Parts: sequence; structure tokens; C-alpha cells
Amino acid sequence: MRTNFPTFFLSHGGGPWPWMQQEFGRTYDVLAQSLADLPRQLGATPDALLVVTAHWEAPQFMVSAGDAPGMIYDYGGFPPHTYQIRYPAPGEPALARRVQALAAAAGIPVGLDPARGFDHGTFSMLAPAYPEAQLPVVQLSLRQGLDPAEHLALGRALAPLRAEGIAILGSGLSYHNLRAFGPAGAQASAAFDAWLQQTMALAPAARTAALLDWEKAPAARQAHPREEHLLPLMVALGAAEQGAASTVYHERDFFGALTVSSFRFA
Repeated sequence: MRTNFPTFFLSHGGGPWPWMQQEFGRTYDVLAQSLADLPRQLGATPDALLVVTAHWEAPQFMVSAGDAPGMIYDYGGFPPHTYQIRYPAPGEPALARRVQALAAAAGIPVGLDPARGFDHGTFSMLAPAYPEAQLPVVQLSLRQGLDPAEHLALGRALAPLRAEGIAILGSGLSYHNLRAFGPAGAQASAAFDAWLQQTMALAPAARTAALLDWEKAPAARQAHPREEHLLPLMVALGAAEQGAASTVYHERDFFGALTVSSFRFA
């Protein structure tokens, strides 16, 4: 019998940062090191990766179902070479159908999108972890309305995947306020991150309740004026709801001032 894989809520950084080392210097060193450690954190090589990406929203949950996904350059103002990036991981249509079936059994409609390509919430996060792009990757969208409880419920429905060789990776950011990035976000990011750290240490039921009510956290709406970059956390949590949480990435001076974290549930 397989051992259940842990689930993760991971920072994917900004834009195509892994391909911009000259421009960013050492800004992303700590994040890159944490993502490169993902294979070790998983403990074994998964059969495929299911990425819940903050950069895909749809009227209902959707899952990418093509066997050779293309690329979506969902950013602007970056150097020309970043619009030629390729992350040639294969898709896995069978996994997409399995996601759809598990969700349907829980009464949650999930559609299949055979044309969806990899967005930067996926390829920028996976490039440091799996640079050879050898593992099949399926993307899962958020649902418009951004209801935390709906995303938690979907995570619960997908929990069996962990024992089926699938690693579930929520890709977002623990702080995402682009109008207050850098020193302007120092206080809010520190306050919200401190709350996250305290919440992750709670017993599972209390942890779930607190995260569902995340808007009451200190500086919640300063940290997330719009919560799409936080909601992948809810899916990752739901899929490993009784597991202990640990911090797998943390720094207090991201872009010179921001406090940010990533988490593992196992």
C-alpha cells in the first residue's frame, strides 16, 4: 500500500522569476531553495502532480485534461525571452478524469478543459522543483465566488489521490497585495503571517475553523485584498485535514520587507 503523500501550499513567486536571475539577483534565493527541496519533502517520486493554481478561475471548478499542455504567459512587462519559456511536462488526462469523478461523488461539479496550458502559477513554481519537467502535471482551477468552504470541500473530496501516487500542490502566495509590495507591506504581511503560523499550530478542527474565517485575521484584507492567492491553501488543507502542519518556507525580508511562508500538511 502506498503511503499518503503530504499536501502543500506553496508560494510561486512573481511572474517568470526563475528565468530572470540577472534581473532579480538574490531576491528569490530562499524561495528557490525551498522549492528545490520539494522532492525530498515528498519522500518519494509521485506519479503525477495536481497543481491548484491561483491563476485560473472559472464559473465551476475545472481541471486541465490535455496530454501536452501549452503555455500561458499571464504576466506583462517582462523581458522578451520570458515569453518564449517552455515547461514541457506532459499532462495526464486519466488523472483529470479521476479528479472529476472524485469531486462528482461528493456532489461537486468539475469540468474538463483539454486546451488549458500551464500558467505561471504552475510553471514558475515547478521549474525549481522539477527542472527536467518529467512528471505529468494537471492543473485545477479555483471557482469564481472564491468561497473558502467550497475549496475546502473539494480538497476533502480529493484526499484519496494522496494514496494513489498523486501530490497535491496549492500554488499561491501567503501575502498578495501588489499595491503594497515591499516596504509598504511590511507590517501587514508580518501580522497576517504571524496569524497563519499560530493557526497552523492549532488542533485540526480549530485550524480549519480559523482558516475558513480567515477574514477576521489581523491585516487580512491588507494581505489579501482579493483572496485568490490564498484559496489554494484551502484545497491543500482539505485533502490532508487531520495532518500536522509544518512550515517549509519562511522569510521576513522578501523583496526587502515582506514576511511570507509556505506550508506542508501531512
